[in-house]
Amino acid sequence: MKELTREEQYRRLNSVEELEALYRRVKASPYRQLFHIQPVTGLLNDPNGFVRHNGKWHLFYQWCPWGAVHGLKYWYHVTSTDLVHWQNEGVCIRPDLDIDNFGAYSGSALPGRDALCLVYTGNHRDEDWTRVPNTCLVKLYDDGRTAKLPWPLFGPNPDYTEHQRDPKILFNEKRKKYYIVLGAQNQAHRGCILVYQSDNLIDGWEFAGELKVPGFEDFGSMWECPSIENISGRDVLLFCPQHIHLPRRGGAVCHSGYIIGHMDWDELTFTPDGSFHVLDFGFDTYAAECAANTMDKDCAILTAWMGLPDASCPTDEEGWQGCLTLPRELRVRGRRLIQRPIPALTSLRSRELDVSAGVLHTPCELEILIGEEDSDDEARGDFDLELFCGKAGEGGLWIHYNAHYRLITVDRSRMKIRFGEEPDDVREHLIDNPLTDMRIFIDKSSVEIFINDGDAVFTSRIFPEESERYFRIGHNANARLWSLKETVKDELII
Repeated sequence: MKELTREEQYRRLNSVEELEALYRRVKASPYRQLFHIQPVTGLLNDPNGFVRHNGKWHLFYQWCPWGAVHGLKYWYHVTSTDLVHWQNEGVCIRPDLDIDNFGAYSGSALPGRDALCLVYTGNHRDEDWTRVPNTCLVKLYDDGRTAKLPWPLFGPNPDYTEHQRDPKILFNEKRKKYYIVLGAQNQAHRGCILVYQSDNLIDGWEFAGELKVPGFEDFGSMWECPSIENISGRDVLLFCPQHIHLPRRGGAVCHSGYIIGHMDWDELTFTPDGSFHVLDFGFDTYAAECAANTMDKDCAILTAWMGLPDASCPTDEEGWQGCLTLPRELRVRGRRLIQRPIPALTSLRSRELDVSAGVLHTPCELEILIGEEDSDDEARGDFDLELFCGKAGEGGLWIHYNAHYRLITVDRSRMKIRFGEEPDDVREHLIDNPLTDMRIFIDKSSVEIFINDGDAVFTSRIFPEESERYFRIGHNANARLWSLKETVKDELII
């Protein structure tokens, strides 16, 4: 891959014509997804501003146009009426003022009467490359116009390091106040969350204090993408702690997870009711973003970046990287969150395939159902499932269930294309109850596995070669397969 200079990474985007040649090359990639949100060119990372407004779902993502690099970031906008079919709307936030001259970084959205209020981190750098993170606001009106506030809502807090970003804006109906929770790092290089408050959305913002989370005072070096949600009547703190090692997570040090507990806004204290849990047990997920489900108050809708900070990818050579996970219903069951594929995803099914053969040659775009949906019956004993194997059943992505230990193993070490500086290709998770069902969505370069009606999820990028187009399903698996339809319009709209 061509290395980009700093000047190339931070080059301003002025017209669609500048990207047409790169777009044609990206479109030719065999790994372009058919039903996942992905960048038209360049790099996609964090999802931002996920919200339902006036009957339409709005979602934005971090976008660097020029290649698979973290350079000048824009907010790219996509919309949907059903969370399945997505339309590119083009760039919404451009880093075009001094307060955000080196990137419009992650943030969130709050619906208003005739506009969406988008709050983000404006990344300012001076001539000495010193970073100043500003919390900024843009209004996206219903007619498509945008209006950017020319000054920040507030600047960095001097009592913390320069790592202050990813504002989540909330309105507390009971207190009639706006709040922003901000990911941060204290002077001891420990992760934390800062809280700001105001009676007015546009001005009057003041520092309310650091969020106290008893028992988590020394938990990672930085907390990114924080959010406080109320799901199924429970308070949930979502965040991404960096530089911690968790059991059965291989070499991963950056995680997307949550704590269930109680939020006291008077005392600015989130009291945990249990431990930190990762949201996803697979290889590639980070920066989860929640949207309130206005049609079902007991759940939220979640999506996440199907990638990790500073990770490389085989498509880097093609000038693009990244996609978002499928939207998922997020509910509380007991002391855990569960993630279910949204019901509308059944509309992806095109035709059911015959699973009687030992090894199948199928399209890449598949849904596989092991067991029965909404069933309490246990799957019978151990079983294996091999995806993207060779014609003789060799290699591929191996999924194994050990009934004695209730252990799920996902192993991609036998794929021909392995990636990352030190490939870490096995994930394991002990499930709480015997396996009843497993639902798997496979796109051109991703696999998402939902266990026991959402009790556990494994999300992974994979990059099969042409010979790796076969699937073998173990004899103990009661399985059904469907080919899936394309739902994302991959148009170059700027």
